[in-house]
Amino acid sequence: MFDKTAHHYDWINSVMSFGSGIWYRREALKRTGVKNGATVLDVCTGTGLVARPAVELVGREGTVLGFDASLGMLVAARRTSAIPLLQGYVEKLPFSGDSVDFVTMGYALRHVADLDTPFNEFFRVLHPGGRLLILEATRPTSTWRYRIVRIYLQQIVPLIAKLGGRDASTIMRYFWDTIDNCVPPATILDSLKRAGFTNVERREIFGLFSEYDAEKPQG
Repeated sequence: MFDKTAHHYDWINSVMSFGSGIWYRREALKRTGVKNGATVLDVCTGTGLVARPAVELVGREGTVLGFDASLGMLVAARRTSAIPLLQGYVEKLPFSGDSVDFVTMGYALRHVADLDTPFNEFFRVLHPGGRLLILEATRPTSTWRYRIVRIYLQQIVPLIAKLGGRDASTIMRYFWDTIDNCVPPATILDSLKRAGFTNVERREIFGLFSEYDAEKPQG
């Protein structure tokens, strides 16, 4: 599914976020402390929507690595970025321990079958003092917000995509189903702590988006 939609994934994302997606990702990276000279591993990088603003923030002295299971997404990412890209699964990262300053994951936690295994891997590859940033959509607790988001994702975005000559119906149904049945935030926070992370916190944005921020202890 991701391979087939990779060529117009950025367009769909722009529609979903009213064009604010890249700006929001950049600000989230800043809040986590990504800065000039840092090494960032962006897992489940997709077309590079998190990696691209990370490249701007780390500058020429820094490094951003993209990692994803979908070859189609990596091919699409190559069209807009020159960063190193690797294919694989988050359950077994092909990187040595204590090797990166930041691990980032944008809107992909819903797609993994198990939390503990990837969280343990993120912890392993981070330098002591390194930070993890996970951006994720969360099922709205407000009834009216729940209904609005469901209609928007299931009906409005696919309609706009169809008018633009693109088929987004399947992937938008998948997005909504994974949001509607997503793991509760408390479960994610508990799993991060079990992996060994400290200073674990969740920032809630508009009652729909979550930023999970965690640190690997020094020493």
